[in-house]
Amino acid sequence: MISLKNIIKYFHKGSVNEVFALNDISLQIEEGDFITVIGSNGAGKSTLLNCIAGSFFPDSGSIVINKHNVTDWPEYKRAKFLSRVFQDPLLGTCPSATIKQNMALAIRRGMKRGLAQGVKNKDLDLFRKQLTHLGLGLEERLGDIVGLLSGGQRQALTMLMATMIRPEVLLLDEHIAALDPKTANQILNLTRDIVREQNLTTLMITHNMKHAIAFGNRLVMLHQGRIILDLKGEEKMNLTVEDLLTQFYKSQGEELANDSLLLG
Repeated sequence: MISLKNIIKYFHKGSVNEVFALNDISLQIEEGDFITVIGSNGAGKSTLLNCIAGSFFPDSGSIVINKHNVTDWPEYKRAKFLSRVFQDPLLGTCPSATIKQNMALAIRRGMKRGLAQGVKNKDLDLFRKQLTHLGLGLEERLGDIVGLLSGGQRQALTMLMATMIRPEVLLLDEHIAALDPKTANQILNLTRDIVREQNLTTLMITHNMKHAIAFGNRLVMLHQGRIILDLKGEEKMNLTVEDLLTQFYKSQGEELANDSLLLG
């Protein structure tokens, strides 16, 4: 589904602020893989997702998504393959629009838009049915302004909107980091259900090693812009937090303070 080959990315190259963000990253992602991505601050996690999404282009290397070489494609062109959910619940929705207006935009992702009515009556039953799965009572609030919803409600709505039209790839950039623990668990369970039901190819960044182990079929750890661990199958299923830290020490020959990974 995704092939990254020899991806190199600098920021502020040639200046005193130069950052070597991605150091010769190569990664093959199969269709249906649910990969949790973990690493210390500055390891390159968000840079990796942004590179796949087209937020910026790599300095060298290639990116192929579902047999399309998208290396030089702008972000809007990749949007027909990709959906993203960001850390900030405010980024995934239009706050001044209603719930039904937001969902009407989401259901037409990748399609041409004309001057016809944005919210069609025939779609309202679908919106209610989709919102019922969230268990938040939003199906009775289609006319409410999204900016008045709580952060958790907005993030749940964003997850739903990101997958109403099944994406080739779902990118989750620490999508529960801004939520309280109870709401974060609700969003994680919703994530697991949606990914499983739609068999989505998913990359989920997390700072929480327990979540990285519990979710998905594959775990990738980044450090200083390089992939230092790539675990799947039984090797991942049998992992503990202590095992993961030990693997890091073994790979790097150095110690990593637990709090640099913000263990939950």
